[in-house]
Amino acid sequence: MPAPVILVENLVKRYGPGPAAVDGIGFRIERGTTAALLGGNGAGKTTTLAILLGLLLPSSGRVAVFGEDIVRHRYRVLPRMNFSSPYVDLPHRLTVRQNLEIYARLYGIGRRRARIAQLAEELQIAPFLDRPAGRLSSGQKTRVALAKALLNEPELLLLDEPTASLDPDSGDWARGYLEQYRARAGATILLASHNMAEVERLCSVVMMMKAGQIVDRGSPDELIRRYGRTNLEEVFLHIVRDKHAALEPVP
Repeated sequence: MPAPVILVENLVKRYGPGPAAVDGIGFRIERGTTAALLGGNGAGKTTTLAILLGLLLPSSGRVAVFGEDIVRHRYRVLPRMNFSSPYVDLPHRLTVRQNLEIYARLYGIGRRRARIAQLAEELQIAPFLDRPAGRLSSGQKTRVALAKALLNEPELLLLDEPTASLDPDSGDWARGYLEQYRARAGATILLASHNMAEVERLCSVVMMMKAGQIVDRGSPDELIRRYGRTNLEEVFLHIVRDKHAALEPVP
C-alpha cells in the first residue's frame, strides 16, 4: 500500500502550561484527496497546518509528508508543497508581480514570467499585477495568495480559508478552479475553512477538531447522517456548542 501524502501520529503541541493547542491527534491523507480540518477558533487547525509546513516544531509525535519526517527533512518536501492564506500579507510596497517573481525564484521555477502570466490569466489578477500589494482589496489579496500557492504546481496544497473575502460568484469560481487543479495535477489538498458549503462541495474527508483533538471524522454525508442533521453547518454548530457532542452523536 503506497504511503499517504500526510501521516500524523500522536501529534502534540504545547505553547506553555495549560491545555495543549494540539492534543495527541492522528490522521492520514491519501494522494488525490481533498480533506478538511474543521473547528471553532482555537481548536488547533492553524497550529496543525503550521506544523505540517515545518514552521512550528511539535512538542511530541510524528508528522510525515511524502514519507519524509517533516522535522528532520523539511527541505526535501517543501518544493512539492505550498500554502495559501489571505491572512498572511505579502510585502506591501512590492507590486503583485514583484512578489510573485520573488516566490517563483525561491521555488526555482523556470520560465517565471510565463508561469506568472498563465496564473494571472487563470486567476483573473492581470489587471492589478503592477499594483502594490498593500493597495489590494481583501478579495484581490485572496486571489493573489492562491496564485502564489500555485506557482510551483504543488502536489500538496495547504489552504487556510481559501475563499475568504470573495463574493459568492468569485468564491464559486475559485472552488471550481481548485477542483479542476486537483483533478488535473493529481494533487492532494488539506484546507481549514469556516465555509461549510465549501467543505461539502470540495472535501471527501472531514476531521472535526475541538480543544486540540479530533473528535469525529468522515465524509460530509457520513457526518450529516451520523448527527441526524441536514447539512454540515448544523453538524459543525452541534459539535462546537455541545460539550458532549463528540461522545453522544445522534444515531
